[in-house]
Amino acid sequence: MKQTVVGQSVADVLERVLDAADDGVVVVAPDPETVEGLVRVLGEESPSVRLLADTGALKAATADFLVAGRAANHVEQGILEIRRYDEGTNALLVSGSSVTAVVRGDDHAAGLTTNDEAFVADANGRFTDAWADAEAYDLRTPPLTRVRDTLEAELGESTAEDFDAVLSALDTVRGDTGLDEVTVSLLVAARNGDLLYDISRWGEDVGIASKATFSRTKTRMEESDVIETEKVPIDVGRPRLRLQLGDDRLNIEDEGEFVRTARSMLTA
Repeated sequence: MKQTVVGQSVADVLERVLDAADDGVVVVAPDPETVEGLVRVLGEESPSVRLLADTGALKAATADFLVAGRAANHVEQGILEIRRYDEGTNALLVSGSSVTAVVRGDDHAAGLTTNDEAFVADANGRFTDAWADAEAYDLRTPPLTRVRDTLEAELGESTAEDFDAVLSALDTVRGDTGLDEVTVSLLVAARNGDLLYDISRWGEDVGIASKATFSRTKTRMEESDVIETEKVPIDVGRPRLRLQLGDDRLNIEDEGEFVRTARSMLTA
């Protein structure tokens, strides 16, 4: 047996196990928290990771736009591959030299590791076959780097910087928290006086959501007084709508207070 790895969180354990790996790693049957932790700790220096995960766990983890977007970054960079594996087992990290079972307690997490050659070889054979038989999982979320770069190109540096700042102030970006990716996009667009047409066209083109979803979300945000619109005449066709913040309480520079106020208004 190798030394047990203990950390404050699953992410701590994953990071230490990945740092010790001298080759690629297969992560098998993680729960949603482990998927989120893996996405958070992966970086350019990480070994390549093949993720075999239950569809339900993947959907639960990637319902958070931040998790999905960061995972898409890793996929695009060639660090991460994801396939569906619904057979179930202990949560494992399998490398060419060791197998680690991830165990989570109330206040800590541990990685129980063995380098027994026969067991490691058997596990590698099993999950190599499972990987070959598994279907790829489509994240359906654009990489965060692409989202940010295209936003700056289409709506300008100020809107992109506000988008980054708001995301940095949020622990999670999902619909059940009041602030999902569409709401955040409209919120920063209103902060910068952008047109609904421009932000919704960008959002549809980059793959965040359809123009219809942006329009429905805009209406809901108007009803909560988070944003308001102003008609802007154009030469031909119907006037465009300029987005603006709808309440003086949102005219604050502190990003944490800004998102807390917006969330409170949307969920009231």
